[in-house]
Amino acid sequence: MTKSSIVFTGGGSAGHVTPNIAIINELSKEEWDIHYIGSKKGIEKELITAMHIPYYGISSGKLRRYMDKENVKDIFRVLKGILEARELLGKIKPKLVFSKGGFVSVPVIIAANSLKIPIYIHESDLTPGLANKISQRFATRIFTSFEEAAKHFPADKTSAIGSPIRREIFSGDKESGRKLLGFTEEKPILTVMGGSLGAKRINETIREALKELTSTYQVVHLCGKGQIDNRLINIPGYRQFEYVNEELPDILAATDTIVTRGGSNAIFEFLALKIPMLIIPLSKKQSRGDQILNAEAFTKKGYSLMLEEEHLTKNSLIQSLEKLESSRSKIRSAMGASAMSNALSVLIKEIQKI
Repeated sequence: MTKSSIVFTGGGSAGHVTPNIAIINELSKEEWDIHYIGSKKGIEKELITAMHIPYYGISSGKLRRYMDKENVKDIFRVLKGILEARELLGKIKPKLVFSKGGFVSVPVIIAANSLKIPIYIHESDLTPGLANKISQRFATRIFTSFEEAAKHFPADKTSAIGSPIRREIFSGDKESGRKLLGFTEEKPILTVMGGSLGAKRINETIREALKELTSTYQVVHLCGKGQIDNRLINIPGYRQFEYVNEELPDILAATDTIVTRGGSNAIFEFLALKIPMLIIPLSKKQSRGDQILNAEAFTKKGYSLMLEEEHLTKNSLIQSLEKLESSRSKIRSAMGASAMSNALSVLIKEIQKI
């Protein structure tokens, strides 16, 4: 049986990679020859090579919405990336390029369009990122997580389907998670996730409030690469990790409450797992405001509470968590009533049509 080739792209953060991984894991390796094009040093390289999938790093620039002298240099980086991607695609000859966004995807999509290769893109956030704004004109099909996001793209090729959630996220075992963490059943478990790159302000506030938090919870802190505080390693009821991968389903199965950034993929996973969440989105000073919109949408639907980073202090964190716990029953009820579309199955069917 002759395999069809498919190329995935997307990177810069785990949020641009994990949905691709969800799709990759569902594709039959007997039918599909899977390849990945990403940046040379991004987190996508680490995640994809661990899956033993052919990975190709290309030159890419950062897409900025503001004036900066680096923008000029990045024009040439992007042009180089287009040439590199075009050469790779010419050799691989994929039936489809599937993109989850991030700045590295733009050269790949432009190169694929020049070779007349079909292109599917998925937008996770309530409003499109700059990469997908650029890419939409080249896309064959566009999929979004939020209904509200679909209006930003051409109606004739856009569908709102939800977020592709990794099936393995549902396979966690609570007891295995507690054992891994060295936690007991005496206190609930609070998991803090600042994203794959970490969140300095959240990390600092969690550690400042550690005495109060550990009186109520057992705390597992996924703090980001290079963010471990060695002074706190032996604190009872507190565990730190830079990043977890295979252990995450078990940790989430054991989790009662979560503090998270407002990345769409993550909060959709927590919604599917029905874990009450306090969302602390990236501020507009640090981002285009997409996480704020995601958090507002989830809070409006009753799935979460939101605490803006500008208002994040030790006291506001503790007060927000107390409010979350008092609303736990109501939040879990709203989560249970949510209409979760099976985005992963939809995308697999669309890819098989190719």
